[in-house]
Amino acid sequence: MTKMTLASYPHMLGFEQLERVLERSAKSGNEGYPPFNIEQTSDLSYRITLAVAGFSEADLSITVEDRQLVIRGRQTDDSAGRVFLHRGIAGRQFQRSFVLADGVEVGEALMENGLLHVDLTRAEPEKIVQTINIRKG
Repeated sequence: MTKMTLASYPHMLGFEQLERVLERSAKSGNEGYPPFNIEQTSDLSYRITLAVAGFSEADLSITVEDRQLVIRGRQTDDSAGRVFLHRGIAGRQFQRSFVLADGVEVGEALMENGLLHVDLTRAEPEKIVQTINIRKG
């Protein structure tokens, strides 16, 4: 059986990058920690919210690497000298990745009540009509 790709369709030119983006997003971590929401806040903006209880701003890093938003968290171990009878609050490190479409820019990041909010905006695409001249051969 042959794998169907976007290149298999002759009328879909230049979509190879979309196929690579889909493969990259499928390979990104699908674990459930930390939980997150993605909401559309307007026609051209989004907000990603991660539940990062126990993390401070210094424990978190937000980067954009090759059109991919990467949010990492790493807590310092402050349990020295403490005796836990039960330890149910997760304090492990994490990495969450989100593939960004062309034109989507990362805006402000805000930490509030154990939630990390990252705002994204999408530039409105220009509507371009282009006329192509035909040369005589």
